[in-house]
Amino acid sequence: MMQQLRKHCSAQVGAKEKYVEDWKAYNYTVGGKMYAIIGSDNQNNELISLKCKVEKSEILREQYQDIMPGYYMNKQHWNSIYYRNGRVELPLIEQLIEHSYALIFNSLTKRKQKEILSEAE
Repeated sequence: MMQQLRKHCSAQVGAKEKYVEDWKAYNYTVGGKMYAIIGSDNQNNELISLKCKVEKSEILREQYQDIMPGYYMNKQHWNSIYYRNGRVELPLIEQLIEHSYALIFNSLTKRKQKEILSEAE
């Protein structure tokens, strides 16, 4: 599943993928701001961390035992999803990647958004 998640993260307009050796994780940014990181916790359990609206985060954490406050991230604004066991299905994770990307993209200046969109054409 990691390859599918990496592909989906990379497919977002203007996305940049970078492997961060110190974290042993793939970092995804748009306009220089991070919206996803794919790696593992200190027990080698694979996870993806994504930014999320606070209200939505709370609901997801209640519904899914494999969605929890962001691992090494701001616990209020980031979720970490343990995806290996399949209890959180790929379509939902893809929606959450898009949600995280949109939050970050929309936080960029209009000028930066326009620049990213024009580079993608």
